[in-house]
Amino acid sequence: MMTGRFGIALGLVFLVGTGVTNASAQQRPLVTEDPETVGAGVLLVEAGLDYLVEEEFPATGLTGDLFQFPTFGVSLGISSIAEIQIDGVLRSRLSIADRQNAPLSGQLSIVGDRTAGGGDIIVGTKVRLTQEGAGTPAFGVRFATKLPTASNESGLGLDTTDFLASLLVGKTIRSIRVVGNFGVAILGDPIEGDEQNSTLTYGVSFARAIREGLELVGELNGRLDAQEGNPPPGTESRSVLRLGARYTHGAGRIDGGVVIGVTTIGPTVGFTAGYTHAFNAFTIP
Repeated sequence: MMTGRFGIALGLVFLVGTGVTNASAQQRPLVTEDPETVGAGVLLVEAGLDYLVEEEFPATGLTGDLFQFPTFGVSLGISSIAEIQIDGVLRSRLSIADRQNAPLSGQLSIVGDRTAGGGDIIVGTKVRLTQEGAGTPAFGVRFATKLPTASNESGLGLDTTDFLASLLVGKTIRSIRVVGNFGVAILGDPIEGDEQNSTLTYGVSFARAIREGLELVGELNGRLDAQEGNPPPGTESRSVLRLGARYTHGAGRIDGGVVIGVTTIGPTVGFTAGYTHAFNAFTIP
């Protein structure tokens, strides 16, 4: 269920994003996708860490502080308008603060107050449909599938496969880069394997350059459960606000930011940090 913090967070994103200078296409620490792609023959590699306080896992009944390291992202430009993406978490560790009875709690194989394991991996494709014009934004689409590589025995996964489709919009207005994502996520039901829950997904982000190479960034990103009644555990509405900064030097970029939970289910606060590097991998014939 959404709280009053949602409106405050959305307003904060737009407030901080006004009156800014030129900004590039969105990358870490943001997750809202810019319709612009990395470029033909370019390999973009991201690595980072996340620390989330009081993260909740409704399907397994666990709550605690979640540390994810390393997180990774790989984007390969297969043409000037398309790229292939692989994102995920290689290792997650949860310091358990609370355990409740939940639909999948009987499947847990946890000894003590900590659990660890690999995370889910997302494989996707992004295509830019139209270029940005003087009075029109750029449009793109993204299709992605989440693979169930995080185990439910660890309490960190749902053992479900999800499908996501999004419309991407991006526009630079008075040197302000604003990006919006709107789509749907079809999430597998971890209890009833032959059922699913369709949720609406959204994201709005900005980037503000305050001096050469240094940007302030922010976004509101999440999903909204639109069905009647209680959703399957693990498919509830979730939303987070991210505010941070990133510094680019040559082909490399470092970033950091804070994460603030907006919905009743999810982390209360956290932080993220990482590094991104772009390589000229090959030449398109």
